[in-house]
Amino acid sequence: MIKKSLITLIYETASIQRWNDHIRPWTGFTEMDKQAHKMFYAYVLAKCEGEHVDMLKLVEGGIFEFFHRSILTDIKPPIYHKLIEEKGPQIDSWVIEQLRPCMNGTGGGFFERMQRYLFDADYAVLEKKILKAAHYFATNWEFSIIYPMNTETYDIERVKTETTKGLKDCNTFPGFTVFERDAFLQDFLSLIGKLRYQQRWAKAVRVPQTFVMGHMLAVALLSYFMTLELEEPCSRRLVNNYFAGLFHDVPEALTRDIVSPIKKSVEGLGDILNEIENEQMRETVYPMLPKEWHPELEYYMQNEFSSKIKENGKRRIVTSDEINDKYNSNEFDPLDGQIIRCCDHLSAYIEAYMSISYGVRSEQMVSGYNHLHEEYKNKVVGGIDFSIPFGYYDIV
Repeated sequence: MIKKSLITLIYETASIQRWNDHIRPWTGFTEMDKQAHKMFYAYVLAKCEGEHVDMLKLVEGGIFEFFHRSILTDIKPPIYHKLIEEKGPQIDSWVIEQLRPCMNGTGGGFFERMQRYLFDADYAVLEKKILKAAHYFATNWEFSIIYPMNTETYDIERVKTETTKGLKDCNTFPGFTVFERDAFLQDFLSLIGKLRYQQRWAKAVRVPQTFVMGHMLAVALLSYFMTLELEEPCSRRLVNNYFAGLFHDVPEALTRDIVSPIKKSVEGLGDILNEIENEQMRETVYPMLPKEWHPELEYYMQNEFSSKIKENGKRRIVTSDEINDKYNSNEFDPLDGQIIRCCDHLSAYIEAYMSISYGVRSEQMVSGYNHLHEEYKNKVVGGIDFSIPFGYYDIV
């Protein structure tokens, strides 16, 4: 089972401020939000590149780079890149040793693959190129926002030149050019960027503040690691659970966050709201994207908390236990919406726990924490005992 220290490391990135020596928006400019946005760019770039991208290597490469960056915290990019250029292997070895205690016990050979990713130049070559480009596109998106605020800031033109050059140097695979020439795809990722500004628990003062974008990445990471706990999960199951976790709140870019108490206040209201979200997606989001992408994204975002498979060309709602027993194979394209729902709850639970443990609490937050604490005392879903990670965050 994933260790508490590894989960905590995920959430520490919500406190790492980016561009913290520049004037910048106070919302959504954390390392957690940047890494989430980067993975949306990575998904789109991979789709532009085509079917020869290994999506599992892309997902895991993004996770490896996330933890690598979380250990090195907020080193300024020019210093970071110079250190990597001159002392890369030594720094990577040091990072691995920092992560080893957190990752011991993580299933599926994850830590061994992370070492290979960092030290084997011939491993995941294309996926590394895509992730590098995704990093620079997400950075450039941030810089385009802060640049007008910092025209008088010392050295800002050098930063602009380096950011532009870094992005240009990523043009090393065909999908880069496909994306760069498609204004609709760029609009889609700009729309996604609005989720970096949408605050979680909007009516509750809490510390640290988190935003919808970072929350989606946390759910994706938790979903991936929980899936690793299953017996030999197929590669499509790992990929689907990660991206379904990452995409699960995308409709909120159009509707904003509608909290559960409102959805449950009137019978049938939740269904109406879901249909409104689907309608908004059909009218605004899907026209930005190639039609051949639509079925996969619908698979991720519609009935997002239902476990499902594809059989004889049709989608079927099943349980995660049934996937374990009969459908844990790439041919069925399995997706564990039930597990993702539990990870969504776990993320909210940890957010509440962190603020309460810091002494910043509200009635809404305490009520949510207590409700989830009771719900997950003895809850097993798809063979995963969720009482264990929830138990990490008991308030004594």
